[in-house]
Amino acid sequence: MSRIEEALEKAAQLRNNKRGFDVPGKILTPAHSVVSPATQYPPLSEAAFALTSPMLVTATAPHSPIAEEYRKLKSVLVSMTRQDTFRNTLLVTSSLSGEGKSVTALNLAISMAQEFDHTVLLVDADLRKPSLHGYFGLDPKIGLSDCLQDGVDLSDALIKTGIGKLTLLPSGKPVRNPAELFSSQRMTELIQEMKYRYPDRYIIIDTPPVLLFAETLSLSYLVDGVVFLVREGMASVQNINDALATLKGSLVLGIVYNDVSEESIDSRYRYYNYGDRAGTAHDGNSGPADKKGLLGRLFKR
Repeated sequence: MSRIEEALEKAAQLRNNKRGFDVPGKILTPAHSVVSPATQYPPLSEAAFALTSPMLVTATAPHSPIAEEYRKLKSVLVSMTRQDTFRNTLLVTSSLSGEGKSVTALNLAISMAQEFDHTVLLVDADLRKPSLHGYFGLDPKIGLSDCLQDGVDLSDALIKTGIGKLTLLPSGKPVRNPAELFSSQRMTELIQEMKYRYPDRYIIIDTPPVLLFAETLSLSYLVDGVVFLVREGMASVQNINDALATLKGSLVLGIVYNDVSEESIDSRYRYYNYGDRAGTAHDGNSGPADKKGLLGRLFKR
């Protein structure tokens, strides 16, 4: 186990003991001195960091049931994508906002990066509402949009997170019309550059909801597979069907059913495999307060 992973486990133990940290939301060195989010990370050989965002559950609480569900999701995806051809570019999206796609992309990437065999590049392609950098306490000055608009070299925009072999490409500066930017030839070239510059690396791309914005559809044609998120009690059956119909020309690997109550798993929700157009998803309200956070069920195509 690396020093970073040991530090993360120690942070989880402290939180379980209700001791926590003196400065919530900050990145702490082993000596508990605060590192400014704008400060460049020291070399990993010199320091290890404890991340305190509760959303980074696969890092901060690796032994929790929710973290285990993310590992199950990771195992299924690795099995599906590491076959004769390595499908290493994966897009994560949902029908609507608020379904947990960014947190799922984040924890999936962390779970993959913590393994010895997997190097991961996490890309924040939600230029309208970027969030991934905030979970790491970062305030990056350049990112994806700068690579596309201003020709910034990809390597100059990457940030090592200090979690396993996870690197972040933040969203970059705001742009007026992301749809035009993502449908450009430069976007196609950048996806190909990421895919082939790092042929042994998973590229996990967080995108806007597919029903709300056009750029996600453009990106879905450029990647090897799409992971589609459905949050219990949020998107309607019609929303889900419309979104999957929109993504029909893309390879949807499966559906992750998020924020699931045990009651729904056992009875009311029997989700269909994508591609089984005769199947139906039974709608209904969320059950009582028996939520388990993410119970990641990937329903294969």
